[in-house]
Amino acid sequence: MSESISSASFTSPALSAPSSTLPNISKKILNIVGRTNAKYRLINEGDKILLGLSGGKDSMLLATILAYMQRHAPFKFEFKAITIDYGRGGEYEYIIEYCARHGIPYELLRTDIYRILEEHKREGTIYCSFCSRMRRGTLYSEALKGGFNKVALGHHMDDITESFFMNLAYNGSLRSMPPIYRAENGLFVIRPMIFVRERQIIDFIASNGIYIAPDCNCPINWLPEDKRPKARENTKQMLATLEAQNPLFFKSLQNAFKNIHANSFCDEKYLDKQE
Repeated sequence: MSESISSASFTSPALSAPSSTLPNISKKILNIVGRTNAKYRLINEGDKILLGLSGGKDSMLLATILAYMQRHAPFKFEFKAITIDYGRGGEYEYIIEYCARHGIPYELLRTDIYRILEEHKREGTIYCSFCSRMRRGTLYSEALKGGFNKVALGHHMDDITESFFMNLAYNGSLRSMPPIYRAENGLFVIRPMIFVRERQIIDFIASNGIYIAPDCNCPINWLPEDKRPKARENTKQMLATLEAQNPLFFKSLQNAFKNIHANSFCDEKYLDKQE
């Protein structure tokens, strides 16, 4: 990152004795994550994983899944959840209480990302991408500082599908999100829930009565005059229409993401070579 982000961390004390019982995760979700982990070797013996825990539904489920895996998987690994505060305050008590209750190691990291966003904001622009890069850079820095070898993110099947169509429609590229990749700093970034549907995550939150902050502490919701990103919402609506017309649409997409014929496009790197 080009900007210097000052930070201060607060490790939450245990509010009560950790519960040995985690919220109920459906067998379907556990099977999907288990198969994904086995296929792509996302989490292995001895791994030390830092989870970016925003407090939204996706990362709350992933924190619970990692806690479940730590107790039941036939291999040992460590993980810690960290919330990156943007420097404007937010609703974090429910995250601290949830992690303490379920024995999830947790840290709240205070930063001045919001100040930097305000200093660089231009009228009529969307700063989601800039904000995301700063947040991700802070997460990477904390992972390297803490001796972690992997960073876990809560992206799911709907996310990667939306990313694919947004890149196709707005960026002119065939690109999405892989289950695992190595960042330039050497850390591996993993997405254990990459084939879980968003509606399954919503059901997990609802069926367990888990509280989620309405805006997940996202900066885009703080100032009403800020321009909102519309590309993702438009893409969501398009995909909902396509799925309504073809209930197997997402299943087909999942298969397509694993069945790429690169030489059927026009990128010369993948075309058959002439003698």
